[in-house]
Amino acid sequence: MKRTIFILILSLALTTGSAQDWGRIISGIIKAGKALSISDEELANVVRESVDAMDRSNNVCPESSRYTKRLRRLTQGMDDADGIPLNFEVYKTSELNAFACPDGSVRVFSALMDLLSDEELLGVIGHEIGHVALRHSKKAWREELLRSAASDAIGAFSYTWAGLSESTLGNIAGAAISAKHSRVQENQADSYGYEFLKENGRNPWAMGLAFR
Repeated sequence: MKRTIFILILSLALTTGSAQDWGRIISGIIKAGKALSISDEELANVVRESVDAMDRSNNVCPESSRYTKRLRRLTQGMDDADGIPLNFEVYKTSELNAFACPDGSVRVFSALMDLLSDEELLGVIGHEIGHVALRHSKKAWREELLRSAASDAIGAFSYTWAGLSESTLGNIAGAAISAKHSRVQENQADSYGYEFLKENGRNPWAMGLAFR
């Protein structure tokens, strides 16, 4: 499957690029090939840089904020999920969302906190943590890097994993976070979140309340 994707990228790049573009196209093809076999360490670095970029571009609530205080209280003792260390922050925004990244960074939007009770909010957080612990989020980020690499090959951009621009990191993060999980993955995340909340002394039925 991966070889087929790479051959398609190569074919499209060579048929759509002019002679003047070939040097940059080859760099893009190298990036596409690298994306197919990106190491866990390289992926972790991209995720870390992307999360830092998102935190810089969003209004992160300070520790003195009532939102942050509430989130700290609710997630106290939730230190890791299947060995992945967790960290929690609140974005002050009118959007309704919450997401978790492969490195264990969980970000909750203040408007969602206004809408949900404590138990309902924990239900959403437990579900998102499930995607992290089960490596669904990691798979989504890896696939988004592949798509980015394919786009660069076809569009004749240059390759480098190091020092990606703020906008590129934001685009990769945004696409990976909004990627749709399969129904199987969603059910698995529900099951993991249920057990995670129960093991941490929280109401596991809160997940159902949140979705309702």
